[in-house]
Amino acid sequence: MTEPITVLIADDHPIYRDGLASLLEPLPDIEVVGRAADGIEAVEQARESRPDVVIMDLQMPRLNGIEATRQVLAELPETGVLVITMGEDESAVFSAITAGARGYLLKGADADELVQAIRTVHGGGVVFGASLAQRIARVFAAGPATAAPPAVFPELTEREREILDLVATGLPNGEIATQLYLSPKTVRNNVSAILMKLRARDRSAAIIAAREAGLGRRP
Repeated sequence: MTEPITVLIADDHPIYRDGLASLLEPLPDIEVVGRAADGIEAVEQARESRPDVVIMDLQMPRLNGIEATRQVLAELPETGVLVITMGEDESAVFSAITAGARGYLLKGADADELVQAIRTVHGGGVVFGASLAQRIARVFAAGPATAAPPAVFPELTEREREILDLVATGLPNGEIATQLYLSPKTVRNNVSAILMKLRARDRSAAIIAAREAGLGRRP
């Protein structure tokens, strides 16, 4: 008999979290092995139960879903992470995929779509919205690149290029501030200046442009 797919649900809304568990528990090929109310609990429970799939909310207290995804996969690289969001925030979703998530679903997805997504992620496939598919494929199809040439984005200052490089790896402003020993406000102001100078409509557009130019592709 085939072993069931073990699933950990991480979401800070108890009604959604418990409702999701109630939906999945009757299925013979899926076993819910944990329910986490925040990112730290998600990492701790994943470490203990070693689930096949983690359903990860992006917006959670104490530790957001992007960083929780990064930490879970650092310890459990074989685990598949499926992020769930309230809306198509391309920047957040792109950051989650950069962190190693195998896909995302909107919280409004129906039961069949969710179950199929879990099975797909467990089988090694990816699941993400059509609106991002073309952009993500274009960025990652190029594969790893070497360091960007000095002439990349000459309109940016050296500090802005340094911050853009980190933005392109998927790091949020808070982590960039910590790495560069800057205040979050300074990073935020620099990101705003970068978007304006690159004429990027949002953060995800800047990430796409940066990665196509060779930034954000650290080992």
